[in-house]
Amino acid sequence: MGHIHREPGQHDATSSAYIVLEQPGAEPRVILHMHKKLHMWLQFGGHVELGETPWQAIAHELIEESGYNLSELKLLQPTNRLDVLTNATSHPSPVNENTHLINTGDGTPQPHYHTDRAYAFVTDSMPKHLPLDGESQDLKAMTAEEIEAIEVGKIAESTREIALFVLRRIRQSYDRLDPTVYAL
Repeated sequence: MGHIHREPGQHDATSSAYIVLEQPGAEPRVILHMHKKLHMWLQFGGHVELGETPWQAIAHELIEESGYNLSELKLLQPTNRLDVLTNATSHPSPVNENTHLINTGDGTPQPHYHTDRAYAFVTDSMPKHLPLDGESQDLKAMTAEEIEAIEVGKIAESTREIALFVLRRIRQSYDRLDPTVYAL
């Protein structure tokens, strides 16, 4: 789905996922994809559609863009968290929430913003399915050093910073939960 809000200064909600691949004998790596329109390495994600929560959005974006189902991943969550609320649905905590100016793909900023909730996951295998037709098929699992070495302009700097934060800081200290326990 495209932008819901199209006027200058308006915000669209997005959800994104940073997936860490952990395999025996290998350095942990974040899986990114080469965005087809922007020609940059980005995390998986997209717009929160009308009638869905950010958590529902990331569940369908994962399938579409990465080939992963939630059941193939473990969700990283802070050890101290509030899981149950009275008369409300509790959703997972994002590892970051940020608002950024979007661009057209040619580097020209538009007067439009995305407010993104970024979730972090771990897995021990590449996805069992390919991304859907029409999505980028160019996925790559990258170490922290490889992410640091990506040329400026070939990765969103916030993507680089959050990926490194997930790899170096929270991957080891957050709880690993079954993401399917959260209501969709």
